[in-house]
Amino acid sequence: MEYSQKKTLVGLKCAVIVAHPDDETLWAGGTVLMNPDNDWTIITTCRKDDPDRAPKFFDALDALDAHGGIGDLDDGPDQVPLRTQQVQQTVLSLLAERAYDLILTHSPLGEYTRHRRHEEVAEAVLQLIESHQLQTNKILFFAYEDGGRDYLPRPIQSADRSILLPRDIWDRKYQIITQIYGFQDNSWEAQTTPRTEAFWSFCSIGKIRERIKERSVVK
Repeated sequence: MEYSQKKTLVGLKCAVIVAHPDDETLWAGGTVLMNPDNDWTIITTCRKDDPDRAPKFFDALDALDAHGGIGDLDDGPDQVPLRTQQVQQTVLSLLAERAYDLILTHSPLGEYTRHRRHEEVAEAVLQLIESHQLQTNKILFFAYEDGGRDYLPRPIQSADRSILLPRDIWDRKYQIITQIYGFQDNSWEAQTTPRTEAFWSFCSIGKIRERIKERSVVK
């Protein structure tokens, strides 16, 4: 496991692909803020028509010094399964380019128990890479778990990469969650906001599929 407070991703073209506005900040906002020399594209597949969350997402992009877009996939409380092709089309429609040095996205097994849209986005990204519709040198999956709802999501101890955020970076990340997105200090989102960001790191799709099959990504 790599454990660092230093910049490790310098001068790269990076894409952060998430399901909801605020996911980008919760799970990877510190990593984005610590690497301002990178070209950050951030997209979210849901909530384009949300009059509250959508404009806040673009304010968050400004705070993260990133650019990106937002899709309108269904995000209703019933979490009706979406077709992978539909999620793929949304992802591609929001990305201006098809090749990135680094892609950060949800774990195929999610970050907590349970949100179907997170898992669907991860699977869509994987299949896009497998079919060569999207290219990357490395993919980082968010590595968090909640013990089956026993506690708030926390970094997985065995993750490949763990980054302890400097206090000033975490403060800026927390301000995006509470001041831009407007979550109260006692909200799930604010209490969850991790000081340590953790990722599974892969350069090979085969290795990803192998890890998922073994379910070791959640251990």
